[in-house]
Amino acid sequence: MNLIDTHCHLADRRLGRNIDQVIADAAAAGVRLMISAAANLPDAKIAADIASKHDEVYCTAGVHPHHAAEQGDSYLDDIEKLAACERNVAIGEIGLDYHYDYSPRPRQQEVFAQQLKLAERLDKVIVIHTREAFDDTMAIIRESGVDGAWLVFHSFTGGAGEVREILDIGAMVSFSGIATFKTADDIRAGALIVPEDRILVETDSPYLSPVPVRNARVNQPAHVAHVARCLADLRGVDVEQFAEQTTANAKRFFGIQPA
Repeated sequence: MNLIDTHCHLADRRLGRNIDQVIADAAAAGVRLMISAAANLPDAKIAADIASKHDEVYCTAGVHPHHAAEQGDSYLDDIEKLAACERNVAIGEIGLDYHYDYSPRPRQQEVFAQQLKLAERLDKVIVIHTREAFDDTMAIIRESGVDGAWLVFHSFTGGAGEVREILDIGAMVSFSGIATFKTADDIRAGALIVPEDRILVETDSPYLSPVPVRNARVNQPAHVAHVARCLADLRGVDVEQFAEQTTANAKRFFGIQPA
């Protein structure tokens, strides 16, 4: 297979301390490239460093809603500097998370809107995180005026109705190991209606190990192959064909040039 894990967290010590082995295991599973997403500024710095040393890795820079309350006056300048890294391909992951409310919702919303504007100014695509906050997420996106075609909703956990709203604004949809879970019928219903040129796959590792490695305590980019197989079977297409399609989608969306 020829796959890209479009969202993993290589800055997490569980992966980063064994980065050479993680990359080797990914290659053995047909995962040629991976994008290390950032949840905060320290993550973004580590991801940029890993990407600078490994041709298989690209990175993002941004502040996850959990960390919105921690940000001072200079955080946007810091993201901008990190986004200038040669291997940076996106601003993210950014958005809203009302499940835990680690940051007050008004501050989440403010930081999200600010980063959307920053991404637009920097001409960077955007990785969206939304959990139990879909309506507010969409409202802020619409208010920002950002082109929906610049967005990917990562680790999508909604159903077909939310997928249609995402598709209506021109955005991409990315599916993680959650789509393989026994209880994920709504997510799989959504995955069925995403056009072939708008779908991506990811692990969100070290979290969310997919079936059939659900018991793996540390998920890793190699396991995106299981996500691809699940979705290919669901959509009734050959897994090799599906892998090539999602890889082409990822390269186009993130601006990754063929080697």
